[in-house]
Amino acid sequence: MIVLNKIYTKTGDHGETALGNGARVAKHSMRVTAYGTSDELNATLGVARLHATGDLDKMLERIQNDLFDLGADMCRPNIENDAEAEYPPLRIIDTQVSRLEAEIDEMNSRLDTLRSFILPGGSALSAHLHICRTVARRAERLAVELATMESVNPAAVKYLNRVSDWFFVAARVANDDGKSDVLWVPGANR
Repeated sequence: MIVLNKIYTKTGDHGETALGNGARVAKHSMRVTAYGTSDELNATLGVARLHATGDLDKMLERIQNDLFDLGADMCRPNIENDAEAEYPPLRIIDTQVSRLEAEIDEMNSRLDTLRSFILPGGSALSAHLHICRTVARRAERLAVELATMESVNPAAVKYLNRVSDWFFVAARVANDDGKSDVLWVPGANR
């Protein structure tokens, strides 16, 4: 259980923050940028959920919880030393990725095959899910970049890749199962 009695600590006033293992790093470090972007994605998803109902909203809530798991995972470096940690670090696991894949397959089975790229938009929920998709892609790029410098849980990178695909398919579902998708017309304004 997490207890937050005091919100401001003043420990970051000089441009540093603590990672999950207690190490202090610059707030502009690649690790902080990567997990901070997953937090941004979670906040963006919170706005999208204002327009969601039913099963789709329940799936979005699960993703929000997963994104907190992902932030906890990414703020804890040195996955090679997990066995030496004071308590088992929270890590994204393959079953979380598999759940996204199953949900993508289920949602996609209701949609017609795409024969054009679609423009982000349509319904309010779809538009917000497209923003989530692009923030997820940015979070993935940052996680991949971080992985070239430091250890990163491969399942976390996979999760970010799949969740962006999930948002794309869910955006189509939010557009009346793709019937209200706005199709790109190449060269339409030449």
